[in-house]
Amino acid sequence: MSAADAAGSSQDAGFPSGAGFPQVLRDLLAAHGPSGYETAPAAVWRKAAEGFGAQVSTDVVGTPSALVPARGDSQGEGEASPRRLMVMGHIDEIGLIVTHIDDEGFLWFREVGGWDAQILVGQRVVLATREGELAGVIGKKPIHLLRDEDRKKVAEVRDLHIDIGVKDGKEARRLVRVGDVAVIAGEPLELPNGRLASRALDNRLGSFVALEAARLVAAAGGGAWELVAVAAAQEETTFGGSRTSAFSLEPDMAVVVDVTHATDAPGIDVKEAGKHELGSGPVISRGSTLNPRVFELLHGAAEREGIPFTVEASGRNTGTDADAVHLSRGGVATGLVSIPLRYMHSPVELVELRDVHACARLIAGLVLGLDGETSLAR
Repeated sequence: MSAADAAGSSQDAGFPSGAGFPQVLRDLLAAHGPSGYETAPAAVWRKAAEGFGAQVSTDVVGTPSALVPARGDSQGEGEASPRRLMVMGHIDEIGLIVTHIDDEGFLWFREVGGWDAQILVGQRVVLATREGELAGVIGKKPIHLLRDEDRKKVAEVRDLHIDIGVKDGKEARRLVRVGDVAVIAGEPLELPNGRLASRALDNRLGSFVALEAARLVAAAGGGAWELVAVAAAQEETTFGGSRTSAFSLEPDMAVVVDVTHATDAPGIDVKEAGKHELGSGPVISRGSTLNPRVFELLHGAAEREGIPFTVEASGRNTGTDADAVHLSRGGVATGLVSIPLRYMHSPVELVELRDVHACARLIAGLVLGLDGETSLAR
Protein backbone atom coordinates (compact mmCIF):
# COMPACT_ATOMS: atom_id res chain seq x y z
CA MET A 1 0.00 0.00 0.00
CA SER A 2 1.33 3.45 -0.91
CA ALA A 3 1.30 6.49 1.35
CA ALA A 4 -1.54 7.92 -0.72
CA ASP A 5 -3.59 4.75 -0.27
CA ALA A 6 -2.89 4.76 3.45
CA ALA A 7 -3.98 8.39 3.69
CA GLY A 8 -7.34 7.41 2.29
CA SER A 9 -7.85 4.45 4.60
CA SER A 10 -8.62 3.96 8.31
CA GLN A 11 -9.84 7.52 8.69
CA ASP A 12 -11.54 8.71 11.85
CA ALA A 13 -12.44 12.00 13.48
CA GLY A 14 -8.90 12.42 14.70
CA PHE A 15 -7.03 11.85 11.46
CA PRO A 16 -8.92 12.95 8.35
CA SER A 17 -7.08 12.92 5.03
CA GLY A 18 -6.79 15.90 2.72
CA ALA A 19 -6.26 19.39 4.08
CA GLY A 20 -8.64 19.51 7.06
CA PHE A 21 -8.01 20.55 10.66
CA PRO A 22 -7.68 17.22 12.52
CA GLN A 23 -9.03 16.86 16.04
CA VAL A 24 -5.66 15.57 17.21
CA LEU A 25 -4.00 18.78 16.06
CA ARG A 26 -6.76 20.83 17.73
CA ASP A 27 -6.08 18.99 20.98
CA LEU A 28 -2.32 19.47 20.67
CA LEU A 29 -2.78 23.22 20.17
CA ALA A 30 -5.23 23.46 23.08
CA ALA A 31 -2.63 21.96 25.43
CA HIS A 32 -0.13 24.35 27.00
CA GLY A 33 3.50 23.23 27.05
CA PRO A 34 6.49 25.60 27.08
CA SER A 35 9.95 24.07 26.91
CA GLY A 36 10.51 21.83 29.91
CA TYR A 37 6.78 21.75 30.75
CA GLU A 38 5.42 19.64 27.87
CA THR A 39 3.37 17.19 29.98
CA ALA A 40 -0.06 18.22 28.64
CA PRO A 41 0.64 18.10 24.89
CA ALA A 42 2.76 14.97 25.34
CA ALA A 43 -0.25 13.21 26.91
CA VAL A 44 -2.39 14.13 23.89
CA TRP A 45 0.30 12.85 21.55
CA ARG A 46 0.74 9.55 23.38
CA LYS A 47 -2.99 8.85 23.45
CA ALA A 48 -3.26 9.42 19.70
CA ALA A 49 -0.30 7.11 19.03
CA GLU A 50 -1.79 4.38 21.20
CA GLY A 51 -4.98 4.74 19.17
CA PHE A 52 -3.38 3.30 16.04
CA GLY A 53 -1.45 0.58 17.85
CA ALA A 54 2.03 2.07 18.10
CA GLN A 55 4.36 0.99 20.89
CA VAL A 56 4.48 4.12 23.03
CA SER A 57 6.97 5.18 25.69
CA THR A 58 8.20 8.39 27.36
CA ASP A 59 11.72 9.12 28.57
CA VAL A 60 12.84 10.99 31.69
CA VAL A 61 13.23 14.25 29.74
CA GLY A 62 9.53 14.09 28.86
CA THR A 63 9.84 13.13 25.20
CA PRO A 64 7.26 10.57 23.99
CA SER A 65 8.00 8.17 21.15
CA ALA A 66 5.87 5.76 19.13
CA LEU A 67 7.32 2.72 17.38
CA VAL A 68 5.75 1.17 14.26
CA PRO A 69 7.47 -2.20 13.69
CA ALA A 70 8.71 -3.29 10.30
CA ARG A 71 6.34 -5.56 8.43
CA GLY A 72 6.70 -9.26 9.11
CA ASP A 73 8.13 -10.22 5.71
CA SER A 74 10.93 -7.63 5.84
CA GLN A 75 13.17 -9.77 8.02
CA GLY A 76 14.11 -13.32 7.17
CA GLU A 77 15.00 -15.97 9.71
CA GLY A 78 18.47 -15.37 11.12
CA GLU A 79 18.76 -11.91 9.58
CA ALA A 80 19.73 -8.80 11.51
CA SER A 81 17.05 -6.59 13.02
CA PRO A 82 15.44 -4.17 10.57
CA ARG A 83 16.97 -0.75 10.22
CA ARG A 84 15.32 2.16 12.02
CA LEU A 85 14.18 5.55 10.79
CA MET A 86 13.35 8.21 13.36
CA VAL A 87 10.99 11.04 12.43
CA MET A 88 11.04 13.86 14.96
CA GLY A 89 9.08 17.04 15.53
CA HIS A 90 9.41 19.02 18.74
CA ILE A 91 6.33 19.40 20.93
CA ASP A 92 7.36 22.34 23.11
CA GLU A 93 6.48 25.99 22.51
CA ILE A 94 7.88 29.34 23.58
CA GLY A 95 6.50 30.80 26.79
CA LEU A 96 7.25 32.89 29.86
CA ILE A 97 8.53 32.06 33.35
CA VAL A 98 7.87 34.03 36.54
CA THR A 99 11.08 35.35 38.13
CA HIS A 100 9.76 37.69 40.84
CA ILE A 101 6.48 38.58 42.61
CA ASP A 102 6.58 42.10 44.02
CA ASP A 103 4.76 43.44 47.06
CA GLU A 104 2.06 45.03 44.89
CA GLY A 105 1.23 41.62 43.37
CA PHE A 106 2.74 42.12 39.92
CA LEU A 107 4.58 39.19 38.33
CA TRP A 108 7.89 39.82 36.61
CA PHE A 109 9.12 37.30 34.07
CA ARG A 110 11.67 36.19 31.53
CA GLU A 111 11.28 34.42 28.20
CA VAL A 112 11.25 30.67 27.67
CA GLY A 113 12.59 30.57 24.13
CA GLY A 114 12.89 33.49 21.74
CA TRP A 115 10.36 36.34 21.89
CA ASP A 116 10.05 39.70 20.18
CA ALA A 117 9.04 41.81 23.18
CA GLN A 118 6.78 43.99 21.01
CA ILE A 119 4.49 41.00 20.52
CA LEU A 120 4.02 40.54 24.28
CA VAL A 121 2.67 44.01 25.02
CA GLY A 122 -1.03 43.88 25.90
CA GLN A 123 -1.40 40.11 25.55
CA ARG A 124 -3.60 37.85 27.68
CA VAL A 125 -1.76 34.91 29.22
CA VAL A 126 -2.54 31.64 30.99
CA LEU A 127 -0.30 30.65 33.89
CA ALA A 128 0.20 27.05 34.97
CA THR A 129 0.11 26.97 38.78
CA ARG A 130 -0.11 24.21 41.37
CA GLU A 131 -3.85 24.95 41.69
CA GLY A 132 -4.46 24.89 37.94
CA GLU A 133 -4.61 27.48 35.19
CA LEU A 134 -4.73 31.17 36.09
CA ALA A 135 -5.48 34.08 33.76
CA GLY A 136 -3.45 37.26 33.57
CA VAL A 137 -2.54 40.13 31.27
CA ILE A 138 0.81 41.63 30.27
CA GLY A 139 0.99 45.32 31.09
CA LYS A 140 3.33 48.27 30.65
CA LYS A 141 3.16 51.97 31.34
CA PRO A 142 0.42 53.57 29.15
CA ILE A 143 1.52 55.74 26.26
CA HIS A 144 -0.13 58.77 27.91
CA LEU A 145 2.37 58.60 30.78
CA LEU A 146 5.49 58.09 28.70
CA ARG A 147 7.93 60.90 28.05
CA ASP A 148 8.36 61.82 24.41
CA GLU A 149 11.76 60.14 24.18
CA ASP A 150 10.38 56.95 25.81
CA ARG A 151 7.59 56.64 23.27
CA LYS A 152 10.17 56.00 20.57
CA LYS A 153 11.91 53.23 22.46
CA VAL A 154 11.33 49.55 21.77
CA ALA A 155 9.74 47.71 24.69
CA GLU A 156 11.95 45.25 26.54
CA VAL A 157 10.83 42.19 28.48
CA ARG A 158 12.33 43.58 31.68
CA ASP A 159 9.89 46.51 31.43
CA LEU A 160 6.81 44.27 31.20
CA HIS A 161 4.85 42.58 33.97
CA ILE A 162 1.90 40.21 34.37
CA ASP A 163 -1.16 41.48 36.21
CA ILE A 164 -3.41 38.75 37.68
CA GLY A 165 -5.83 41.19 39.32
CA VAL A 166 -4.78 40.67 42.93
CA LYS A 167 -4.64 43.36 45.61
CA ASP A 168 -1.13 42.77 46.90
CA GLY A 169 1.92 40.52 46.91
CA LYS A 170 0.61 38.32 49.69
CA GLU A 171 -2.45 37.38 47.63
CA ALA A 172 -0.31 36.89 44.51
CA ARG A 173 2.09 34.56 46.32
CA ARG A 174 -0.79 32.37 47.45
CA LEU A 175 -1.69 31.81 43.80
CA VAL A 176 1.61 31.89 41.95
CA ARG A 177 5.16 30.72 42.66
CA VAL A 178 8.43 31.80 41.12
CA GLY A 179 9.11 29.33 38.31
CA ASP A 180 5.48 29.03 37.20
CA VAL A 181 5.22 29.31 33.42
CA ALA A 182 2.75 30.99 31.09
CA VAL A 183 1.69 30.95 27.46
CA ILE A 184 -0.28 33.43 25.39
CA ALA A 185 -4.05 32.84 25.63
CA GLY A 186 -6.09 32.33 22.49
CA GLU A 187 -7.93 29.71 20.46
CA PRO A 188 -6.85 28.60 16.97
CA LEU A 189 -8.44 30.69 14.23
CA GLU A 190 -9.56 28.97 11.04
CA LEU A 191 -9.17 31.20 7.99
CA PRO A 192 -10.15 30.90 4.31
CA ASN A 193 -8.26 28.61 1.92
CA GLY A 194 -7.61 25.96 4.55
CA ARG A 195 -5.37 28.27 6.56
CA LEU A 196 -4.97 28.29 10.32
CA ALA A 197 -3.58 30.85 12.77
CA SER A 198 -2.55 29.88 16.30
CA ARG A 199 0.14 30.02 18.95
CA ALA A 200 2.37 26.94 19.19
CA LEU A 201 2.20 25.94 15.52
CA ASP A 202 5.98 26.01 15.99
CA ASN A 203 6.20 23.15 16.48
CA ARG A 204 3.08 21.21 17.41
CA LEU A 205 2.83 20.93 13.63
CA GLY A 206 6.06 18.94 13.48
CA SER A 207 5.00 16.65 16.29
CA PHE A 208 1.67 16.10 14.51
CA VAL A 209 3.41 15.32 11.21
CA ALA A 210 5.62 12.73 12.94
CA LEU A 211 2.51 11.19 14.50
CA GLU A 212 0.50 11.22 11.27
CA ALA A 213 3.36 9.78 9.23
CA ALA A 214 3.58 6.91 11.73
CA ARG A 215 -0.17 6.35 11.45
CA LEU A 216 0.01 6.22 7.66
CA VAL A 217 2.84 3.70 7.77
CA ALA A 218 0.97 1.58 10.31
CA ALA A 219 -2.17 1.71 8.14
CA ALA A 220 -0.09 0.46 5.20
CA GLY A 221 1.08 -2.54 7.23
CA GLY A 222 4.55 -1.17 8.00
CA GLY A 223 7.62 -0.86 5.85
CA ALA A 224 10.93 -2.67 5.52
CA TRP A 225 12.36 -0.36 8.18
CA GLU A 226 11.10 0.28 11.69
CA LEU A 227 9.67 3.76 12.13
CA VAL A 228 9.87 5.55 15.45
CA ALA A 229 8.02 8.86 15.72
CA VAL A 230 9.27 11.29 18.36
CA ALA A 231 7.75 14.43 19.88
CA ALA A 232 10.89 16.03 21.25
CA ALA A 233 10.91 18.17 24.38
CA GLN A 234 12.95 21.34 24.98
CA GLU A 235 13.88 22.25 21.40
CA GLU A 236 13.30 25.96 21.99
CA THR A 237 15.83 26.05 24.82
CA THR A 238 18.39 23.21 24.86
CA PHE A 239 17.67 20.59 22.15
CA GLY A 240 17.37 18.34 25.20
CA GLY A 241 14.76 15.94 23.82
CA SER A 242 16.47 15.52 20.46
CA ARG A 243 19.87 14.89 22.03
CA THR A 244 18.63 12.21 24.42
CA SER A 245 16.23 10.55 21.96
CA ALA A 246 18.74 10.30 19.14
CA PHE A 247 21.25 8.78 21.56
CA SER A 248 18.88 6.24 23.14
CA LEU A 249 16.90 5.23 20.05
CA GLU A 250 20.01 4.77 17.85
CA PRO A 251 18.33 5.42 14.48
CA ASP A 252 20.06 4.54 11.22
CA MET A 253 18.42 7.54 9.61
CA ALA A 254 16.42 10.50 10.88
CA VAL A 255 14.06 13.07 9.41
CA VAL A 256 13.43 16.15 11.52
CA VAL A 257 10.19 18.07 10.91
CA ASP A 258 9.96 21.75 11.81
CA VAL A 259 8.64 25.00 10.40
CA THR A 260 10.39 27.50 8.18
CA HIS A 261 9.59 31.05 7.14
CA ALA A 262 6.91 31.34 4.48
CA THR A 263 8.34 33.88 2.06
CA ASP A 264 5.05 35.20 0.68
CA ALA A 265 4.59 37.63 3.59
CA PRO A 266 5.55 41.30 3.19
CA GLY A 267 9.18 42.30 3.69
CA ILE A 268 10.85 38.91 3.15
CA ASP A 269 13.63 38.67 0.56
CA VAL A 270 13.34 35.44 -1.43
CA LYS A 271 16.91 35.91 -2.69
CA GLU A 272 18.11 35.15 0.83
CA ALA A 273 15.44 32.78 2.14
CA GLY A 274 14.28 31.05 -1.03
CA LYS A 275 10.71 30.94 -2.31
CA HIS A 276 8.47 28.92 0.01
CA GLU A 277 4.90 30.12 -0.23
CA LEU A 278 1.91 28.89 1.72
CA GLY A 279 0.42 26.04 -0.29
CA SER A 280 3.69 25.15 -2.03
CA GLY A 281 4.10 21.95 -0.04
CA PRO A 282 6.93 20.58 2.12
CA VAL A 283 10.28 22.35 2.17
CA ILE A 284 13.14 19.85 1.84
CA SER A 285 16.45 21.20 3.12
CA ARG A 286 19.95 20.73 1.74
CA GLY A 287 23.05 21.88 3.52
CA SER A 288 26.32 21.38 5.32
CA THR A 289 24.97 19.41 8.29
CA LEU A 290 22.34 17.43 6.37
CA ASN A 291 22.98 14.09 4.73
CA PRO A 292 22.87 14.40 0.91
CA ARG A 293 21.61 10.86 0.47
CA VAL A 294 18.65 11.51 2.78
CA PHE A 295 17.87 14.63 0.77
CA GLU A 296 17.80 12.59 -2.44
CA LEU A 297 15.56 9.96 -0.82
CA LEU A 298 13.11 12.67 0.28
CA HIS A 299 13.29 14.32 -3.15
CA GLY A 300 12.57 10.99 -4.84
CA ALA A 301 9.70 10.19 -2.47
CA ALA A 302 8.06 13.54 -3.20
CA GLU A 303 8.26 12.94 -6.94
CA ARG A 304 7.02 9.36 -6.58
CA GLU A 305 4.04 10.43 -4.45
CA GLY A 306 3.24 13.42 -6.67
CA ILE A 307 3.74 15.91 -3.82
CA PRO A 308 4.75 19.48 -4.77
CA PHE A 309 7.73 20.75 -2.75
CA THR A 310 10.40 23.41 -2.58
CA VAL A 311 14.06 23.21 -1.59
CA GLU A 312 15.77 25.29 1.10
CA ALA A 313 19.55 25.74 1.43
CA SER A 314 21.42 25.83 4.73
CA GLY A 315 25.07 26.88 4.83
CA ARG A 316 25.70 26.13 8.50
CA ASN A 317 23.45 24.87 11.28
CA THR A 318 19.70 24.70 10.65
CA GLY A 319 18.43 26.03 13.99
CA THR A 320 16.37 22.85 14.41
CA ASP A 321 16.66 19.50 16.21
CA ALA A 322 18.58 18.26 13.17
CA ASP A 323 21.62 20.08 14.56
CA ALA A 324 21.63 17.78 17.59
CA VAL A 325 20.46 14.57 15.92
CA HIS A 326 23.08 14.36 13.18
CA LEU A 327 25.90 14.47 15.77
CA SER A 328 24.53 11.73 18.02
CA ARG A 329 26.85 8.82 18.81
CA GLY A 330 28.93 8.19 15.67
CA GLY A 331 26.62 10.35 13.56
CA VAL A 332 23.12 9.91 12.13
CA ALA A 333 22.20 10.39 8.48
CA THR A 334 19.73 13.23 8.94
CA GLY A 335 17.30 15.10 6.71
CA LEU A 336 15.06 18.08 7.39
CA VAL A 337 11.52 18.71 6.15
CA SER A 338 9.85 21.99 7.01
CA ILE A 339 6.38 23.52 6.79
CA PRO A 340 6.05 27.10 5.45
CA LEU A 341 4.82 29.34 8.28
CA ARG A 342 4.10 33.04 8.56
CA TYR A 343 4.72 35.16 11.70
CA MET A 344 6.94 32.65 13.51
CA HIS A 345 7.23 32.97 17.31
CA SER A 346 4.03 34.91 17.69
CA PRO A 347 0.47 34.12 18.85
CA VAL A 348 -0.73 34.36 15.23
CA GLU A 349 1.56 31.91 13.47
CA LEU A 350 -0.17 31.06 10.20
CA VAL A 351 -0.02 27.92 8.08
CA GLU A 352 -1.86 26.24 5.24
CA LEU A 353 -3.05 22.85 6.44
CA ARG A 354 -2.57 21.31 3.02
CA ASP A 355 1.19 21.70 3.51
CA VAL A 356 1.00 19.94 6.89
CA HIS A 357 -0.74 16.88 5.47
CA ALA A 358 1.62 16.82 2.49
CA CYS A 359 4.61 16.63 4.85
CA ALA A 360 3.11 13.59 6.57
CA ARG A 361 2.46 11.88 3.24
CA LEU A 362 5.99 12.67 2.07
CA ILE A 363 7.59 11.05 5.10
CA ALA A 364 5.27 8.04 4.98
CA GLY A 365 6.14 7.67 1.30
CA LEU A 366 9.82 7.79 2.17
CA VAL A 367 9.47 5.05 4.79
CA LEU A 368 7.42 2.79 2.56
CA GLY A 369 9.93 3.19 -0.25
CA LEU A 370 12.93 2.04 1.79
CA ASP A 371 14.29 -1.48 1.57
CA GLY A 372 17.04 -3.45 3.23
CA GLU A 373 19.54 -2.38 0.59
CA THR A 374 18.91 1.37 0.83
CA SER A 375 22.30 3.04 1.07
CA LEU A 376 23.04 6.10 3.21
CA ALA A 377 26.66 6.40 2.11
CA ARG A 378 27.88 9.86 1.14
